[in-house]
Amino acid sequence: MSPSLLEQLSAGALDWLGGNLDHFDPFAPAAGADTRSTPQAKAKAALELGLLCHRAARPAGSAPDPLGGAAALVRKLWQDPDFPRLFDGSPAYASTYRLVYAALAPEGIDATQCREALARLDPDFLSPGGKSPYLRIEIRYYADKAGVRHTIEPYAALLPQSPLLAHRADGPAAGTAGGAVRPLTVPQAYALTHTAFYLGDFGRAEPRLTGAGLDHARDLTHRMLLHCVAHELWDLAAELVLTQFVLGEDPLRTPSGAAAVECLARAQRADGAIPGRSAELRAGPGATAGEFFRKAYHTTLVTALMASIVSSPRGVS
Repeated sequence: MSPSLLEQLSAGALDWLGGNLDHFDPFAPAAGADTRSTPQAKAKAALELGLLCHRAARPAGSAPDPLGGAAALVRKLWQDPDFPRLFDGSPAYASTYRLVYAALAPEGIDATQCREALARLDPDFLSPGGKSPYLRIEIRYYADKAGVRHTIEPYAALLPQSPLLAHRADGPAAGTAGGAVRPLTVPQAYALTHTAFYLGDFGRAEPRLTGAGLDHARDLTHRMLLHCVAHELWDLAAELVLTQFVLGEDPLRTPSGAAAVECLARAQRADGAIPGRSAELRAGPGATAGEFFRKAYHTTLVTALMASIVSSPRGVS
C-alpha cells in the first residue's frame, strides 16, 4: 500500500483537531456551553491531546507544524492551576489523571503544578497490591516517565500475565472468514493495545517480546484487526494498526493493517474527522457541535497519533 493513504488520514485528522481546540480547552466558552460534558470528560480530552503532542510532536524548527496550536494549548493548560483541579471531580480516576498529567508535561514549562499533583497521589496507587498486571504496567510506564518512585514490579515480571501473552483468542485460527468470530472482547482488545503502547513506548522502544510470545501477540492483533475491519470498529482498528507497528511489523504491508487503514480512510469525513468509535456509534446528522466532538474526538485523535507514528522512521516517532 502507498503511504499516501496514511498521509491523507494524518493530514485530515490533524486539520480537524486543530480546528476544534476550543472543545479541548475545558475553560473555553465552547467547552463551558457543553453542559453534558463532565469535568472528567473535559480533563480526559485535554490529557489525550497532551499525549498526542508528546508522542507526535515534530522536531523543533519543523515547518509547518500542524500540532503548533495544540502544543500551545497543552503548554497553557499544564501551567494553569485550575486544570489539575478538574481531576478532583473524578475520585476514581484522580490519581491516574495526576500521574499522566505529570508524565506528559511539556519540556521547559514551570512544573510547579505537576509537582503539586504528584504530591497528592494516593501512596497505595503506586504499589502493586490489588491491581491487575495490565494496570501495573500502565502505572509503571507513567510513573517512570514522571520520575516518581514506586514499588511496581519490573516489566519482565509483569509480561507473562499481561494481555499480550495471557489473552487467548476465541474461535478458530485466523483465516478467510473476514473476522466473523470475535477473537477478543472489546475491553480485552483495548488492554492488548495499551499494553503494547506502554511496553514499546509508542514505537520508540523494543516491545520486550521475542520468539513465540511475539508471534502470539502479533497473531492476536492481526485477528482482532480483521474483526474490526469487518464490523467497522474504527477506534480500535486505529489502535491495533499502531500496535502492529509497535510489535515490529509494517502495518501497510500486512493484510489486516492495510485493510484497517483503508477502512479508516473510508470512514474519514471531508473535514478530516472520524465521526465516532464505530459505524454503529457514529454521530448522527443532527448532532450539535458539542455532541459531535464527544463522539468524534477520540477516534480522530487516535488516528492522527497512529498515522504520525507509523509514517515516522522506527524508533524516532
